[in-house]
Amino acid sequence: MKITHLLATALLFVGLQAGSAEAQEKLYVYTSMKESLIGQLKTAFAAKHPEVKLDYQSAGAGKLMAKIAAERESGKILADVLWTSEVPDFYQLQEQGILQPYVPKEIKALVNPLPDYDGSFTAVRLGTLGVAYNTRLIKTAPKTWADVQGSDFKGAYGIANPALSGTAYMSVSLLVKQFGWGYIEALRANGAKMGKGSGQVVDDTASGDLLGSLAVDYITLDKVDKGATLALVFPPEMLVIPSPITIFKGSPNTEAAKKFVDFVLSKEGQTIIAQEGTLPVRSDVQVPDRYPLPPVADAMKRAIPVDYKAMMADKEATIKKFTDIMQK
Repeated sequence: MKITHLLATALLFVGLQAGSAEAQEKLYVYTSMKESLIGQLKTAFAAKHPEVKLDYQSAGAGKLMAKIAAERESGKILADVLWTSEVPDFYQLQEQGILQPYVPKEIKALVNPLPDYDGSFTAVRLGTLGVAYNTRLIKTAPKTWADVQGSDFKGAYGIANPALSGTAYMSVSLLVKQFGWGYIEALRANGAKMGKGSGQVVDDTASGDLLGSLAVDYITLDKVDKGATLALVFPPEMLVIPSPITIFKGSPNTEAAKKFVDFVLSKEGQTIIAQEGTLPVRSDVQVPDRYPLPPVADAMKRAIPVDYKAMMADKEATIKKFTDIMQK
């Protein structure tokens, strides 16, 4: 009886220990990443770190920033980690002093597209934008940014509204930096249209309402995977927009947050990201052959340089001028 009692007690103790090990740590992530990506990462992260209970909220970057601002007003940011594609937002939060610098464990394996890097936020993927076109209706692939100003795309080239899409704003800003406002004027003279979101202009290109559009890589390639008659090409001067991740200062779950940051930047995490049709920040991770994306090193070499702080300062004026041109 004594042996049985001792065994039962031992088993109960082990069970309690196992139960307490589960979800000892908690983590809440705000992200603009699509559900298929963040869902896969959550599953893989849970397998590697069963001690961390990860939850997330997926929404547009603008909504998340508004939520963060409201939470700061009430005295506490509920998220531990923020991961979006709106780089200027991270510089803004850095200036406000609410980010916890953390240099990932495998930093030497990563490509860093961010100037003045101090660990306040780290790029997790490299979003690229190119020209998407409908292959049923356009038989000659455009090769340069100027090609979409020609007769092939007359009256049927779309750009998302930069007032509604941070990615569109950054893309317009970079194109203007590279080619001047004359480039946007020439697009409009050729009948280019201002759409709504980044997804909508790609949808319209797939349906044939547009012949081409300024398009985000993973949005376009996901539709190609599903059978859309689209192709995506990248002119020599590339639009490369990083998606940073950061930890909020004062988070009670900082150690769990560091584990998540390290995981999404690990070879396993980066492989999941590459399989979703966007460039990883590790050159030792291959993008699947079905995605026509350039190698990471090539994209970085061709990328139009970005001054994020200037981009933040010029945002209102740039959006107004773009809108004025496109509504003529």
